Amino acid sequence: MGLDDIVKQGTQFLEQNKDKIDEVIHSDKAEGVSDSVLDAAADFVKKVAPDQFDGKVDEVRDQVDGAIGN
Repeated sequence: MGLDDIVKQGTQFLEQNKDKIDEVIHSDKAEGVSDSVLDAAADFVKKVAPDQFDGKVDEVRDQVDGAIGN
């Protein structure tokens, strides 16, 4: 099985289950997990990036959060 076959199977799986996947992505559980992951990632970036980027980091974090969970 080559890489093309794996990609094709993955694409087919996503197409066949997109309603279920969408439901899971917009669930309460996904919201809690995503908040934890996004907070940790934003905190890490703020530690390594200059302070002048903190506002942009928060903005990007909020945009991603709006797309995941509910």
